[in-house]
Amino acid sequence: MQKLEWRNETIITEFILRGFGELRELRILLFLVFLMIYIMTMVGNLTVVILVLTDQHLQTPMYFFLGNLSCVETCYSSTILPRMLVNFLTENHGVSVNGCIAQLWAFVFLGVTECYLLAAMSYDRYVAICKPLHYSVIMDFRVCLWLVAGSWIGSFVIDIVLLAFILQLSFCGHNVIEHFFCDFAPMMNLACSDTSQVKLVSAVLTSISTMPPFILTIASYAHIITAVLGIPSTTGRQKAFSTCSSHLIVVTIFYGTLITVYLLQDASELKELNKAFSIFYTILTPLFNPLIYSLRNKEVKEAIRRTATKCANCIRLH
Repeated sequence: MQKLEWRNETIITEFILRGFGELRELRILLFLVFLMIYIMTMVGNLTVVILVLTDQHLQTPMYFFLGNLSCVETCYSSTILPRMLVNFLTENHGVSVNGCIAQLWAFVFLGVTECYLLAAMSYDRYVAICKPLHYSVIMDFRVCLWLVAGSWIGSFVIDIVLLAFILQLSFCGHNVIEHFFCDFAPMMNLACSDTSQVKLVSAVLTSISTMPPFILTIASYAHIITAVLGIPSTTGRQKAFSTCSSHLIVVTIFYGTLITVYLLQDASELKELNKAFSIFYTILTPLFNPLIYSLRNKEVKEAIRRTATKCANCIRLH
């Protein structure tokens, strides 16, 4: 009966991203704020990627993971923010169905990759702090390469499976997405074909792709905190805690807001709160990650100084 009903509806070829339509009078201000965030995000993350690739002093497992994380954040921000900025300045907020599915695919792919990389980074810090004498043996280049490759390839496979089910859906009738990007739940609300199967697949894949890395991340930091509390030196404890606390802040913000959003995704009366929480893990986390993980580190500051000196010398020679 449901299938007979949607056959009389018009199949849509375009979605309308409502975004922050309720704040139209603030759209120029919001455009400038999010443009500044996007520029800072790109500069910060690309700086980390370039430094890790070019500076020999940063050729370590920790910075290898950080370079990959910054690469993810660069792509992550570019998946969502440019379209969002355009919508602030134009009246046409339309995006094709295929374009929306492509944005959702990239969003899920990069989000799952970030979950896996955060887990790999937490394991790296666990080995460095809890098993320092075995660090170079456990975290050799081959292991690091497998962890990073597994993060990218694993998330790609998971996302392809989800994409295969989404492409079987039809969308008709109402075409307004109550969000600033093409997220899974708002799109499913507009499907006129049966979504029970794709929602089940999504729930299973979400559990596989988020719970194991989340548990590994929490377990790693729990062991790290226990080990740090056992350090007799006050200076050593402070140094270790300063590093771990910043990492834990990023992990808490990312997972905390992500879990909150997906717990509230079916509550239509809380859709504005949903958007606010979505800003944290889609826009603010990519901005804060290079600042917290990399750019405030002594090694990175020295790498920036060395790179700046090389550039200045090259300019003088020319």
